[in-house]
Amino acid sequence: MSRKINKDFIWDEIKDYVLISVGCAIYCVGFCLFMLPYEFTPGGMTGVSAITYYATGIPTQYTYFAINALLLAVGLKILGFKFFTKTIYATLNITVFLGLFQELLRQPDGSLMRVAGDESFMAAVLGACIEGTALGLVFINNGSTGGTDIIAAIVNKYRNVTMGRMLMYLDVIIVSSSFLVFHDWYKLVSGYVILILSMLVVDYVMTSASQSVQFTIISSKPDEIAAAICDEVHRGVTVLHGEGWYSKQERRVLIVMARRRESPKIFRLIKHLDSQAFVSQTKVVGVYGEGFDHIKT
Repeated sequence: MSRKINKDFIWDEIKDYVLISVGCAIYCVGFCLFMLPYEFTPGGMTGVSAITYYATGIPTQYTYFAINALLLAVGLKILGFKFFTKTIYATLNITVFLGLFQELLRQPDGSLMRVAGDESFMAAVLGACIEGTALGLVFINNGSTGGTDIIAAIVNKYRNVTMGRMLMYLDVIIVSSSFLVFHDWYKLVSGYVILILSMLVVDYVMTSASQSVQFTIISSKPDEIAAAICDEVHRGVTVLHGEGWYSKQERRVLIVMARRRESPKIFRLIKHLDSQAFVSQTKVVGVYGEGFDHIKT
């Protein structure tokens, strides 16, 4: 049994690292296609690297790696190595992919390809969506892109400031700093739009990846409904014993956890077997166990 657990754990870890690499690659594609060519500034250390690039011409991958190496050195001493294992891995991935994609997208005159043409706002929206999707993929696989995450974790350890709030403060400061380079309100506002939109996409990716529903079913035919859900949807059913306050009649209450996409099939089964059944459906996020997600640490 322990051998099987160890095997599953190793496989989950390998899968995490592969998906973190995929997420980092997608993030760098969005950054190199839609941020750098249009001189936009996203949040995080890539934003700091972008500002440095706009002001001095130093390639983003060098600045990104140097700042993260310094922060990791401080963070490792304060928070320990285990906290940063996947952060180091993601940092190396982004450093490599930033350099690779900039070379692939560089045109003969030295500028980066502008795939959205002169539609700069469209570039901002597309870049934010791609970066948000990529970061969501990294986060749901227990990864971190380092940078501001490290600062937020250190501050959170010594001060009563949540990591989420600290990250927001840092990202706003980074995006606002772009005004010192360009003195352009349009690019500043675009940076805020990118920041907000990417955060919304990250939340959407992370919640939709683990979104499930819970059914509470009260029916005069609990046995038939429970059997149908087990046989047709292949979901377990938990039976609770309840009592109606007004009628004083004992009732069996069925509790079912299912994926959101399985909801229509469950509703059809209930309607077919007992159209008078009382059914409530609620959203739940993060269902772990057999048939759902694995618990990750």
